[in-house]
Amino acid sequence: MVAPRSRITLPFLIAAVVALVAVWALFALVLANPILPVPWVVAQAFAREWAGGLWEHVLYSAYRVVLSIIIAVILAAPAGMAVGQAPMIDRIFSPLIYLIYPVPKIVLLPIIMLFLGVGEASKIFIISLILYFQILVLTRDAAYAVRPELILSVRSLGARRRHLLRHVYFPAVLPSILSALRITSGTAIAVLFFTETFATHNGLGYFIIVQSWGRVDYAAMYAGIVAMAVMGLTLYAFIEFLDRRLCAWVQAGV
Repeated sequence: MVAPRSRITLPFLIAAVVALVAVWALFALVLANPILPVPWVVAQAFAREWAGGLWEHVLYSAYRVVLSIIIAVILAAPAGMAVGQAPMIDRIFSPLIYLIYPVPKIVLLPIIMLFLGVGEASKIFIISLILYFQILVLTRDAAYAVRPELILSVRSLGARRRHLLRHVYFPAVLPSILSALRITSGTAIAVLFFTETFATHNGLGYFIIVQSWGRVDYAAMYAGIVAMAVMGLTLYAFIEFLDRRLCAWVQAGV
């Protein structure tokens, strides 16, 4: 039996937000420096910047990160299942994964920009590339862990390869895919921020570094950081929702 995962309830989440804002306000009042404005000043700046076009930057950033995650899952999940369940494919590709996975993919960004340019394609490609290998490895390991007796029992009932993929391997690796998405959602937001700090005129990274920090508007800068944090939290909460709906047996500890 698998231990059920703990769930974060709304009251505890609200309490955590209140505690974080209280600590922020305390440090801001003690520091008494414009580089750390109090939360209510940032809230006013957030409202002002949202009406002035911050929402457009949020939409651009959300589009990039969601599309990158979708591409990474579509490409990595089938590849991970193939490597994890086929010994021949495993022998061929596992050494390549072993060599490529530890390499920080962000260092390839200049090369990617040379080939794909500085537009949307290079940003989405580098985020998808980083997420691809993390999802691939976790999916492969989950496919490795499928018990042989389970496969034999299903085959004894006349199941073919497609039945094994649909009814055995996919349910077995789905929790790992969603766990990989939870782990990589923060990575995706971080890489997104980096890619949006140059060669672009939209996105939260551009808003935080160029439009706010560049003109020494600290309140607006923190408003952009809050917007990016809320976007990351929303993405994480959505993945948690999918996990509860699609992997109910894990939540139940089965």
